[in-house]
Amino acid sequence: MASKNIIVNLNKEKKLDGNNYNIWRRKIVFLLHDDGLQEITEHVMPRPEEGSTAQHRRNLEACQEWIKNDRNARHMILSSMHNNLIGEFENHRFAHDMLEAVRQKFGDTSVAKLRALTMKFDTRQKKPNVTMKKHLRTMSLMIRELEAAGHHLTDEQQVQAVIRSLPNSWDHMKQNMTHNDNVLTFEDISRRVELEVERLEAAKTDSSFFAVESVSHKTNGSKRKRCKGFSAKNPRDGSGPTTTDAPKRKK
Repeated sequence: MASKNIIVNLNKEKKLDGNNYNIWRRKIVFLLHDDGLQEITEHVMPRPEEGSTAQHRRNLEACQEWIKNDRNARHMILSSMHNNLIGEFENHRFAHDMLEAVRQKFGDTSVAKLRALTMKFDTRQKKPNVTMKKHLRTMSLMIRELEAAGHHLTDEQQVQAVIRSLPNSWDHMKQNMTHNDNVLTFEDISRRVELEVERLEAAKTDSSFFAVESVSHKTNGSKRKRCKGFSAKNPRDGSGPTTTDAPKRKK
């Protein structure tokens, strides 16, 4: 079933933790729509009246199908939450009520929360154990979260935040990109940073290659010097090395 594959994918994504409601909401709505369940979350179907007519039977079948789909939607929503939030929302009977409860708790972005998100973005620093590609992806996600919360960053703010987040060893590169008129958007700065990473990796590879070549050259040169001054065996009795120079005449 498609919903099972979607739940597996949800487990790999960043789950709802209370601070990422806006981006989580957009993702869960998309996934519910993709599985044909979004309409289920928009209302609660009342149970049909009792009866024995053909119409009553059709209404009952439709209600039973809705209940099954609603259960699937609830499971999908709960699977997209962190474990510490599941217990708080799993008691809601319908998916519609569950989403509404989540919205009421996390959906309204307070001034304090928006300020915290902005400060987190502005002071973001690349960690040594995180690849540059992952670091840039995280900053892109933070930009989308701020936009979803109603705070739209200018292109210049996005670029400067990325430059500030780079390691101290990139100071020369940071100065160049700060005054580069061709670096205007987040996409521009990301592309320049990734190219610089590739250049540094290539330089590191070349340096290692030349170091190995230099050691090999020195080793071969040392062997040739030793072979030039000595022969492998004494030409008279074949034992032990001796110089190849002609013997001195006695006076």
